[in-house]
Amino acid sequence: MSEINFKVDENKCIHCGLCAKDCIAAVITMDENNTPKATAPQRCIQCQHCLAICPVGAISIMDKNPENSEQIYAQNPDMILNLIKSRRSDRNYKNENLDSDRMNKLKDMLKYIPTGCNVRKLHFSFIDDVEVMNEFRNHTNNKIITALTKKPVKAVLNTFQNYIKLFLDGDDVVFRGAPHMLVVSNHITAPCAKEDAIIALSYFELYAQSLGVGTCWCGFADTCMKLFPELCEYMNIPEGYKPEYVILFGPKAVNYARTTQPNEMTIVSAKKVGFEKMSAAKKLKRYFWNFIR
Repeated sequence: MSEINFKVDENKCIHCGLCAKDCIAAVITMDENNTPKATAPQRCIQCQHCLAICPVGAISIMDKNPENSEQIYAQNPDMILNLIKSRRSDRNYKNENLDSDRMNKLKDMLKYIPTGCNVRKLHFSFIDDVEVMNEFRNHTNNKIITALTKKPVKAVLNTFQNYIKLFLDGDDVVFRGAPHMLVVSNHITAPCAKEDAIIALSYFELYAQSLGVGTCWCGFADTCMKLFPELCEYMNIPEGYKPEYVILFGPKAVNYARTTQPNEMTIVSAKKVGFEKMSAAKKLKRYFWNFIR
C-alpha cells in the first residue's frame, strides 16, 4: 500500500479507530468507510504501535504480521517489585562461561529496548567467552599499570587514584573477575545517545537478574574504553560510534538471601500554586544547576 507496507485485513477489522488514535506521528487516518489508511507514510517512525494495539490482529506493517507477535499477559507487580528490590551489583563470579541458553536469551532481549525518537542505532558488543575476556582484561590492566607507573595520564590517575596500590598488587579492580562484558555504543548523531544506552543496560540488568545472572555496572571499564582506542577496535565498535557504558556479567559465585534496607530518597509532589516571577540571580543559579554536567 505504501513504502511502509501498511495493510489492513478488512475481514478482521472492527473499525474501532484505535490504531489511528494511537499513531503518534499521525500516519494513520480513518477513511469514509471508517477503515484505517496510511495517508502520511513518510512520517512513520516504525514504532509498530498500530500492530500492537489492534485488538483483533487486523494490521500489519513493514512486513511484520500480528500472528508472529506474542500476546501480552498480566504481570505480577509484587514479583517485579521484589526483583527491583533484590537487584545487587555482583562482584563475585564463577570463572566459567554462561550457558548458551541464557546468553542467547540476553542477546535476543536487546531488540525490544526502547530508544529516544525510536532511532534504532544502538550497537551491542559482547565478550561472551571467558578466554577472550581474560585477553581483554590482561591487556587493559597492563595499560593502566603502565600509565600509573611510567607515563602518568591525568585522566587515568583521577579515575583510579584510590586504587593504585590494588592495581600494582595485581587486584582485578576494573573487571572483578567477571567472565563476560557488554559495551553499549551509540551513533554520534543519535538524539538520545547516552540515555538510550542507560535504558538498554537497565533492561539488560533486570532481565539478567531474573535469569540468575550476576551483573555489575562498570564505570572503570567505560573510562578505559574511551582512553584506550584499541579497545574499541577489539570490541568491533564501528566508526562514528561512541562507547556509552559498560556492564559486566556472568554466573554468580554468591547469592544474596534478602533485600537491603536503603535510606529514603526525597520525593515531592507539585502543588497548583501558580508560577512566581524569578529574579535574574535565581534564574542563573538554576541554569547553572541544570547544565553543570
